[in-house]
Amino acid sequence: MAVFSTQHVTEPLGTVTEPMIALTAQGAKRSVLGDHIFEYHSGQYLIATVDLPLTSQITRATPAEPYLAFGLPLQPSIIAQLLLETGPTTPRPHAGPGLATSDADDRLLDAVVRLLRLLDEPRDIPVLAPSLQREIHWRLLNGPQGALIRQIGLADSRTTLVARAIAWIKTHYDQVIRIDDLADEVGMSVSSLNRNFRAVTAMSPLQYQKRLRLQKARIQLMASPHDVAAISYAVGYESPSQFSREYRRMFGAPPGQDAARLRTVEVLQE
Repeated sequence: MAVFSTQHVTEPLGTVTEPMIALTAQGAKRSVLGDHIFEYHSGQYLIATVDLPLTSQITRATPAEPYLAFGLPLQPSIIAQLLLETGPTTPRPHAGPGLATSDADDRLLDAVVRLLRLLDEPRDIPVLAPSLQREIHWRLLNGPQGALIRQIGLADSRTTLVARAIAWIKTHYDQVIRIDDLADEVGMSVSSLNRNFRAVTAMSPLQYQKRLRLQKARIQLMASPHDVAAISYAVGYESPSQFSREYRRMFGAPPGQDAARLRTVEVLQE
């Protein structure tokens, strides 16, 4: 688990979020996935069920009332075990992307608070934390995003198959990817892969690869804003000029200029 805090509104910054729950205790945040915008504030949580390239920013935070949030990775093994123990059900299907926001009810908040209190008693963590993490997964599975959470624990679900494709893309993001090879890797037809991948991530596999390349390049450029050509080759581009065009199209400024600006403003990396 992790706790995040900042006293300032931040610039939008790209990150690849892993399957997790991010619960906002104070302040507000915005995350963008393709054309989908997710706003969540105090008492609400964001659920991500696969690795997704998001652009996120803190939209409400002050020194008097800083942004505070709790994060916990979602574990497919826990969800699968809970599904086995509860027996067959017929939940309503989830047709949207692998990202959603909801209000946190009192039972979920209570479980999160009890888990956080363990930080004051480190000796209790290895004994009590696993059961509390399991309870949080259970609350989510029975909450408004239960159909989405359920997908993580099913080996043959759309979300799980897309997660396999994403893992392969992340390993080969700096290489030329053929959709036929990717479809063979995850055991799907090309049409099925494209349809399900877009449904879960709001983009095609090649768009996902491009966004991943550009986000990785942006992070590297913050440390080395003058090495634009070298970084463009490192993330898989054959032409620095093409890299600069696509970078500017995504982030609104040329690579070096954007990186230099980010070094002078408040940002938050998750």
